[in-house]
Amino acid sequence: MKTDDLIRALAADGATRQMSLRQMFTAAMIPGVVIAACFFLAALGPRPHFFELLMEPRFAFKICLALLLATLSASLVKRLGQPGLGTHGAALRLVIVPALLGAAIGVELLLVPPDLWGRRLIGTNALVCLISIPFLGLAPLAAALFCLRHGAPEHPAFAGAAAGLLGGAIGAALYASHCFDDSPLFVAVWYSLAIAIMTTLGVVVGSRLLRW
Repeated sequence: MKTDDLIRALAADGATRQMSLRQMFTAAMIPGVVIAACFFLAALGPRPHFFELLMEPRFAFKICLALLLATLSASLVKRLGQPGLGTHGAALRLVIVPALLGAAIGVELLLVPPDLWGRRLIGTNALVCLISIPFLGLAPLAAALFCLRHGAPEHPAFAGAAAGLLGGAIGAALYASHCFDDSPLFVAVWYSLAIAIMTTLGVVVGSRLLRW
């Protein structure tokens, strides 16, 4: 076989594996999200008049922000499962989420009187938030780890962190549709802490499960 033919064969093989991993990611995440959604509907459910509330900026913002984080972290997970692919761009794009949240906090502080800042930050369901988001994120986390397990992540702990971030983001998106605390101050503290718990769990599990 000529060298050029060998290179083309290797490139084709790599493309096939890449497509296979992407298909596996989709096949794994769909049931993971469905399971999480079923748990959500059984235990919590969306707020009354959900579709009307989507016209309320704070309510819509926290859901969209969680969905954006899920989308960006999903892209990172897929790249981490394939050795040799650059991940810096996918990782840097995650900065968009805290930047948007920081801007929303700035607007909140301008619109809300200072004597209400503490009340908005503490909210009414902080403990429920800290329990619900990790709980709802467990199935998506397991699905992401399953996909990565069938890939070849070069950095198991980092890949596990991305999987945990993805699971936490999906859990946050579901919980956000139930949560009665819409302030960006509340989201910045309690949602972030709950997602951090999932990310840490992903690091711990991923560093062991994803070694090869």
